[in-house]
Amino acid sequence: MEQERRRIRMPNKEVFPKGSQAVANFTGAAFVNMLVPDGSGTYNCQVYDVIFEPGCRNDWHSHPGGQILLCTDGIGYYQEKDQPARRLQRGDVVEIPPQVEHWHGAAPDSSFTHIGISPNTRKGGATWLLPVTDEEYQQATGGNNHV
Repeated sequence: MEQERRRIRMPNKEVFPKGSQAVANFTGAAFVNMLVPDGSGTYNCQVYDVIFEPGCRNDWHSHPGGQILLCTDGIGYYQEKDQPARRLQRGDVVEIPPQVEHWHGAAPDSSFTHIGISPNTRKGGATWLLPVTDEEYQQATGGNNHV
């Protein structure tokens, strides 16, 4: 049996519709659209589209099964604990090993969009830690926080 393809046509540059605004674990406004929530556990992964408004970032966190980011629009940053931040742009791929504390988000002057993949979800969901401070964010991005 052939599976029917799901395709959503958008009049603007977004590939997927803008999701719901995140209510926790972010500084600034972010919108999350769960593309493959995998509530049944069939795929053992979740796939989601996240749009960060300029200056927005998520809190420090880790994933027991790791995480993959596929950067699709704008300028963003990714930083592992005690490591320099990495500037991200469209086409970049970030492979985050299990249990690595990190954060990611938009540049101070640009929105940022990525598709996130959380594999091995049977190992559990993200562990959310402390917010990224304004000082940490400014040091990582070399800019001012416009949140």
